Amino acid sequence: MTIFRPKYITFDCHGTLIHFQMAEAARDLYGDRLGEAEMQQFIKDFSAYRLDEVMHDWKPYAEVVHNALSRTCKRNGVAFKDEDAVMVYERVPTWGPHADVPAGLAKVAKEIPLVILSNAMNSQIMSNVAKLGAPFHAVYTAEQAQAYKPHFKAFEYLFDMLGCGPEDILHVSSSFRYDLMSAHDLGIKNKVWVNRGHEPANPYYGYTEISDISGLAGVVGL
Repeated sequence: MTIFRPKYITFDCHGTLIHFQMAEAARDLYGDRLGEAEMQQFIKDFSAYRLDEVMHDWKPYAEVVHNALSRTCKRNGVAFKDEDAVMVYERVPTWGPHADVPAGLAKVAKEIPLVILSNAMNSQIMSNVAKLGAPFHAVYTAEQAQAYKPHFKAFEYLFDMLGCGPEDILHVSSSFRYDLMSAHDLGIKNKVWVNRGHEPANPYYGYTEISDISGLAGVVGL
C-alpha cells in the first residue's frame, strides 16, 4: 500500500483542533431557563443557524454569531439580548485544544508543513493557534479569503496562497458539512475525518477516519 506524503497538511481549526464550546456558552446563557430536552434542541438549532449564516456573502464572525443566536432564541421562545452574542463571540479566542492535539501535531510538524484554514477572524485566530503547541507554516482565515467554508472560494484562496492544487494536500477536519464535502467536490482526494462525535460518518466522501489527532502520523507513514 502506497502512503501519500502531502506537500501540506491542511486543517480545520475550531472543532477539529480547538475544543469548540458554543454549546457550553449557550448553556451558560440559557440553561437556567430551559429544560434539558429544550436546551439540547436550542444547541442543535444554534449550530444549524451558524451554518446557514455563513452560506451568504462574507460578514464579520461577530455578525454570524449575533444573527444565529438571535434566530435561535426566536425559534425557541427565549428572550435575546445583544450582549449575549458579544459574550459568546468574545469567548472564541479563549478556547484551547482537544487533549490529543499538541502531541499529535508534534509528531507530524517536523516532517510536513502544517496549515490552518479557519472560519475565524484575523483578530482571534492566533490566540487559538498559540495554544495548539505546534508550529504552523501558514494560517488562513475566512476574513482573508472573504468567504467562509464550505464555500469553494475559501479553499481556492488556500490553493492560491500555497501555490498548490488539490492533489498536493491532505485536508483534515471533523466536519463534513463545513469541510469534507467541499473538499471532495474540489478534487481533494486525500482527506482525514477526525471523528469528534458531532457528525455521522459518510463514506461516500472518501476519507481516512481517525478518532483523534494522535492517529494522524500513521496516516502519512510517520
